[in-house]
Amino acid sequence: MSRIRAVLWDLDGTLVDSGDYHWRAWRDTMRGEGVELTYRQFLDSFGQKNDRILTTWLGASVTAETIRRVGEAKEALYRELATSAGLAPLPGAAQWVQRLHREGWRQAIASSAPTANVDVMLRVLDLDRYFDAVVSAEDVTTGKPDPQVFLVAATKLDVPPPLCVVVEDAAAGVEAARRAGMKCIGVSRTSVLDADVFVGSLTDLRHDTFARLIPDTEP
Repeated sequence: MSRIRAVLWDLDGTLVDSGDYHWRAWRDTMRGEGVELTYRQFLDSFGQKNDRILTTWLGASVTAETIRRVGEAKEALYRELATSAGLAPLPGAAQWVQRLHREGWRQAIASSAPTANVDVMLRVLDLDRYFDAVVSAEDVTTGKPDPQVFLVAATKLDVPPPLCVVVEDAAAGVEAARRAGMKCIGVSRTSVLDADVFVGSLTDLRHDTFARLIPDTEP
C-alpha cells in the first residue's frame, strides 16, 4: 500500500533567488537607521529571523519595538520590489514542484520569511496552488537550525518526519532537517552542504532522487 510522503521547501534561495531584493531592502532600511550595512553582513544574516538579525546589527540593547518597526519597514520595501520587478523560479524549481504534485507528494513551504512575503512570492511565482501548507516566521518561536519550522510543517501536512524530504540551500536549514529526523536535499552554488543529497542546481537532481530518499512503499 502506498504511503503519504511530503516535501518541505525552503523558499528563498531554493525555489527562487530574491537575494538582491533583500539586500536592497535591508541596505536602504538600515541606512535610514544610521547604519551603513556591508554586503558581507547581509550575507551572514541570510535565512535568519529578523529579531536575530537586528539584534546583531543594532546591538543587544535594541528594543522589541525597534525590531518590529525596522523589520516591518524592510519587509514592506522587499514586497514592493518583488511585486514591481517580478520574480522567476530558480532553474528546475517549478518543474519539480509540479511533478511532485502530480505524483501525489504533499508539499509545504517551511520558511523563516514573514507570511506576507511568502504569500507575495508564491503568487508572483504562480506556484501557490501546488502547496498544501505554508509555515512562516509567525508560526514558530525559534528559527533554523532549530527544527521547529519543519516539524510544524509536517504536522500541518499530517505526515510523520521520517516520511518528509526537506529541500534547503543553507547549512542552518540542513541542520534543522537533520534534527527533525528528515531526509534533506541541499542545493547551493556557493557552498557545499552536508545533506543526504547535494547538488548545485535542482536541474542536477536525478529523476528518481525523491523516490530513492523515501520509497513509495515500506522496504
